[in-house]
Amino acid sequence: MNNDKIWLSSPHMGGNEQAFVQQAFDTNWVAPLGPNVSGLEQDLEKYLGEEVHVGALSSGTAAIHLGLILLGVKAGDEVICQSMTFSASANPILYQGAIPVFIDSEADTWNMCPVALEEAIKDRISKGKKPKAIIPVHLYGVPYKIDDIRKVADQYNIPILEDSAEALGSSYKGRKCGTFGDVSVLSFNGNKIITTSGGGAIVTKTKELKNRAVFFSTQSRDNAPHYQHSEIGYNYRMSNICAGIGRGQMEVLDKHVQARRDMHDFYVKAFENIDGVTVFDVPNGDYFPNFWLTSIVINPAKTKGGKTREDFRIFMETLNIESRPLWKPMHLQPIFSVYPYYGTNVSETLFDDGLCLPSGSNMTQNDKDRMLEAIKVFFG
Repeated sequence: MNNDKIWLSSPHMGGNEQAFVQQAFDTNWVAPLGPNVSGLEQDLEKYLGEEVHVGALSSGTAAIHLGLILLGVKAGDEVICQSMTFSASANPILYQGAIPVFIDSEADTWNMCPVALEEAIKDRISKGKKPKAIIPVHLYGVPYKIDDIRKVADQYNIPILEDSAEALGSSYKGRKCGTFGDVSVLSFNGNKIITTSGGGAIVTKTKELKNRAVFFSTQSRDNAPHYQHSEIGYNYRMSNICAGIGRGQMEVLDKHVQARRDMHDFYVKAFENIDGVTVFDVPNGDYFPNFWLTSIVINPAKTKGGKTREDFRIFMETLNIESRPLWKPMHLQPIFSVYPYYGTNVSETLFDDGLCLPSGSNMTQNDKDRMLEAIKVFFG
């Protein structure tokens, strides 16, 4: 049994990526436009299966930033954001000079709590600051409570910027994640379900909004024979090279999703007789997660010898196996701790006790055997 590094989630090529990239070189489309860019956008539109329009961008963070701009968020506005997420969900709020308002998780999906969301909206309105947008996240590929969040958003007429960075391939009631927001975003970072090395996409309901996003992403160049700019622009468009990788990855997306789901089943079985360990799962059959990362919660009050999340993480580190605590909630982060927060301590408790396990679609049988041995030795 070799001792090579087992990564949390490493890139997994499908085979045809190089052909698309080579085509870009052969045709000299080495630029932030070209047939691979438009082809990837069309592939994604077909995959999502709704009346949506996709713009390929340099990152999921760029997509969130442009989404805020499309929704009219300006300096001084307030934007509601899920607290338990990666910082890229929240950073673009500050890019706009806006104010983040963070919301706790609920225990079923670990995502934005609808009750705390409504509490926050009511309180902000009472203070004369009606939020301009809501950013819920499909954490680790598990859909948030889509019906409940939408009901609150519609009641107060606040648009949803759906952060589906971790959830390409996930669905709710048969509908793909990435189609539930007024604007939605995807990520193709190197550790995601598919990758373009670095990259992301914005998903809109109309062609006009997509074109607006692309306009902003290419430095807001006016229609003139010279370089003329009437609005602030950004260098956010995806390159034709990266898009070529994405086109090859789209061919194996469903296989990658199934492999991640198989890894989740593997961990469910591995931990089924171990006291104090719970594998994160979905509430019911309406949810179809890609299980981008399989996560567990370790309760030291119930484990043999009082073993903790951190004990297990450090033990696996000695075996050259990468694991990672859950996202540290944004309201606990030094840069965001000064902003409003609504909820209880659900996300804080999950962060204290939760751990993400190696979940790549390219995990080998040797990797799985090493994981089983690590679990057996550590938990006895």
